[in-house]
Amino acid sequence: MTNICTKVTVRKRPIKNGQTSLYLDFYPPIRNPKTGKLSRREYLGLYIYTNPVERFQQEYNKSMIQKAEIIKCRRTESIINEEYGFLDRNKGKESFLEYFKNLMIERGSSQNWATAYMHFHNYTHGECRFCDLTVPYCQGFLDYLLSDACMHNGKRMMGTTANNNLTKLKCILAIAYEDGLLKENIAKKLVRAKAHGNKRQFLTKEELSQTPCKSDVLRRAGLFSCLTGLRLSDCIRLQWENIVKLADGGWGMDIITKKTSTAAILPISEEALQLCGERSTGQVFKNLTNSTVALYLKPWIKASGIEKHITFHCFRHTFATLQLAEGTDIYTVSKLLTHSNLATTQVYADVVDELKRDAAERISLKIPTKEESDQT
Repeated sequence: MTNICTKVTVRKRPIKNGQTSLYLDFYPPIRNPKTGKLSRREYLGLYIYTNPVERFQQEYNKSMIQKAEIIKCRRTESIINEEYGFLDRNKGKESFLEYFKNLMIERGSSQNWATAYMHFHNYTHGECRFCDLTVPYCQGFLDYLLSDACMHNGKRMMGTTANNNLTKLKCILAIAYEDGLLKENIAKKLVRAKAHGNKRQFLTKEELSQTPCKSDVLRRAGLFSCLTGLRLSDCIRLQWENIVKLADGGWGMDIITKKTSTAAILPISEEALQLCGERSTGQVFKNLTNSTVALYLKPWIKASGIEKHITFHCFRHTFATLQLAEGTDIYTVSKLLTHSNLATTQVYADVVDELKRDAAERISLKIPTKEESDQT
């Protein structure tokens, strides 16, 4: 009984870029089930600001530390259960496909979800247990989607479509991990395909004109998204009680995002605040709905003389791209967008780099080459 782990502690380790990594320290050390070696550390993939200054940074640190403490409690419980033989020896042999299907139905399945499930069902040949799930196995699902096995009308599946199907699988894997059905957070390690030729559309400063829109609430919400990066779902849900005064004297949004359930306190500019209109109660952008966007967005973009394919989500792309173009560091932009992974924000940085290259190529002094000079 001398090897019983009696203490699990959340510890911090400073890393680069002003960040601190959170990890668990086990004492005495526990045996890694994969390598068989004793280990004292488990890095959680959670990071906080080393020296938080802004209130939203302090709130973010508080949220991440709380998550680390939750994981610590789970690890402690797991260790105790394993040590005293309370583990279910059949655990892991349950059908993951059944779990996928039931969760999909429970959450109100759409055609996109049904399609993703069908593809994964075919990939696994109709049989997949939790213990079968590994990173290589799940990553192989993407290779399957892009292979001849998923050809339609003589064409392979587009990278963006394959990524959408992979995202559905990642979502189910993440929930299974949170439910304690998976020992490893496989979802975080799956890599999306590079969707060549499918650039994220955004608007330039010049294109953000004051062209009238038949829906004033759409115009205000769209420009608000360009200034804050807020998704349509969160613009619709935004309440006046979410608009709060911050410690620095400015205004901000205290929200929980609908898509990722991320709690965040995000600063907003005075210009963005003005777009909200006169302070009241209830919904900030009253009568803003998906139907409103579907009805008025396309005519508004056309009236502005913009030929790009612009959706409401492109306003979020606009915020990210313009922030990076103006010199805001990618880590800050990532936090303002409430991205959990910096790699997600990197897409916008790549767009900015491409714009800089295009700008550099536009300037030419028509200087003749040495060979051309010798010929004259």
